[in-house]
Formats: sequence, structure tokens, C-alpha cells
Amino acid sequence: MPDDTPDSEKAARLLASLRERRQEMLRVLAKFVRAESPTDAKAAVDCFGQIVAAEWRKRGARVKVLHQRRQGHHLRVVWPAQASREGSRGRPILVLGHLDTVYGLGTLRHMPYRVARGRAFGPGVFDMKGGLVIALFAIDALARAGWRPLRPVVFLWTSDEETGSATSRALIEREARRSAAVLVLEPASGLDGRVKTQRKAVGTAELTVTGRAAHTGINPEEGVNAVRELALQIGRIARLNNSQRGVTVSPTVVEGGTRDNVIPATARAIFDLRARRATDMRALERRLRTLRPILPGAKLAVRGGFSRPPLERRASAALFARARELARAMGLSLDEASTGGGSDGSFTAALGVPTLDGLGAVGEGAHGANENVLADALPERAALVAGLLATL
Repeated sequence: MPDDTPDSEKAARLLASLRERRQEMLRVLAKFVRAESPTDAKAAVDCFGQIVAAEWRKRGARVKVLHQRRQGHHLRVVWPAQASREGSRGRPILVLGHLDTVYGLGTLRHMPYRVARGRAFGPGVFDMKGGLVIALFAIDALARAGWRPLRPVVFLWTSDEETGSATSRALIEREARRSAAVLVLEPASGLDGRVKTQRKAVGTAELTVTGRAAHTGINPEEGVNAVRELALQIGRIARLNNSQRGVTVSPTVVEGGTRDNVIPATARAIFDLRARRATDMRALERRLRTLRPILPGAKLAVRGGFSRPPLERRASAALFARARELARAMGLSLDEASTGGGSDGSFTAALGVPTLDGLGAVGEGAHGANENVLADALPERAALVAGLLATL
């Protein structure tokens, strides 16, 4: 017999049931955080992946391990739609997250998992093992309520997000192309739990200058000073910054010269690149590629560019409106935020797939010694994610 209860009322019930399971969520979170999983430690990431996979198998999900030779394995978890439900849709919802953290093996010795003052602390607890727990309990809550999603849900847990998603990008994009929407369980923005509707494009460019060595005292005029050329180019590149449009080009590493009495023949600089719009991203790359030397005899070479496209708000607007509506039905407030950092959601948004980011844990201190999540927010985020999965 069909359940005619309004979705808003069901969403409120989900939150009430999840609040009763707060301690269970913290127990699973403790298990996840204590399984260290730095990106560059394949065996550790794979061990943690087995723990996550086991939790999903206990819930009856279909789990496939996507083997990688050098990086940790990725996990693809499928939760089916209710086949018998009238109006069931075919295109799945894709949920993204990552298994890896930035913390090296042994970090737990001086930064142990602990709960104090309503917060859970530990390496990776916020970015983003809290998000992995939220996904599990969102599905739990739906299963217990008998509220099966209209669409199948594909959870893709990758192993290399923290280092740029080199082995997972193609997989993410392939899944996104056949998906109706993408939900990203990266951490929320701020302690008020704002979801992320905009992210900047992110990249790195390297400028190498080749000059000509000479003696600084005997024949400096016969040299071409690569360090001076680089300094002039840095000044020129600084004019490409545009705060109103959210474009930043920041020199972060500068090297040049060999000895104090030698005109330097080589110099290089690395630039961090950020842009809010895809059009600005492409324009900035063109400007860098068309740089020309200022000093006679100097030569320039530019490598690199943007590695993550932007998440523009138009890809998130409709999903954010739905999320805010669900939050309101639960008696919660939900706002949005823009951030300069990138995520795997940037790849999916660039393909034109509706994408909402920052649906994971609420907390602070990502990548730092004080990384933590708000314990009371875990059930709230799980309820929000569950509501989205069931109604999209």
C-alpha cells in the first residue's frame, strides 16, 4: 500500500530517528578515524577501504573494489531504487567522497581520536571520514523507514582526492555522465554548516626562464640575468589578478642562481592559480602561454595550468533549493557558501551535471592538529542527505 505521508513529514521523522543513533554514528566514526589512510600509503588506504566496504555489505549494498596498482583501491557501492515503486527513474544519483587523508602514518600517536565538549577530534575526522559515516547512516535511516529512493544511488569512494585525483578523475567523470545529480560529502563550510554552491578552479603553473651565465664583475654585460627576467615577469603576472572576478595568481616557490658572483642562467617560479569562472580560467591560461621575454636574449617556458575546473553556482542552484526546503521541514536552517578550494565535485559540475558540495560533516580545522566535527550535527547531515537521496 503506498505511503501518502508528505516528504516534509518523512524528512522530520528521519532526523528524529537519526538523533537517537548519534552514539552509534560516533562509534563508527571512531573506527574509521583509527584506521589511518594517508594517500601515499596504499596498504593503509586499502585496509581502511576494506573496513568501509564491510559496513556497506552489512547493509546489503553491492560493493565493487576498483583495483589500482600504485594508489589505494577505489570503492563503488550501489544502493538500488525501489523497483516496484511507481515512477521509479533510471538515472542514478552519484555520491562522491574519498578514503584518503593528508595525515601520515603514526599521526594517531600524538593526535588520537577523542570526543570532548560535543566534538569528535582526530586525523581526517572532518575531511572527510565524517562524510563517509553520514552516508552510511543516511541509507540506514531510509531503510529503517521503508523510504526507498526513486533512483539507484552510486557511492564512489576514491583513494587519491587529497593529491589531485589523478587515478580517479576519469572514473568520476564516467559515473557523472550517466547520473542525474551529484552529491559531494566534502566538509561543510563554517560551524553553521553551509553547503558549497561555488568552488574556484584550481591549478599550478611553472614559469622557467633561461638566460646566459657570465662573471658578475668582469663581463656582466655579456650575461642575461634569468633572476631579473623572472622578477620582471612576476610583476607582469601580478597584473593578471582580479579580485572582483575572483582570479588570483600567486607566486609560491621561486628559485634561481648558483653563486653570488655568477649572472644566473636559469630561474623558475611556481604559481598557484584560482578562478571563479570557466571563462576566466581559460583566459588566464591563454595569457600565461603568450608571455614574452622582457630582457633581450632571455627565453621563457610555461608548463602546467588548471587541474580542477570551477564549480559554478548554476550547477548547484536547484539542488541547493531542494536541500534548503528539506532542512526547513526538519526545523533546520541551511545556507550556502563559496570557497577557493577545489573538490571532485568540480569535475562533475564542469560536465553540466547538477552538483551540490559540502554536504558532509560540520566542524573545523581541516588538515590541522585541531581537526574536529560537531557531534550533534552528524545526525542532521545524515537526515539531509537521506532526504535528498529519497526525493531527487
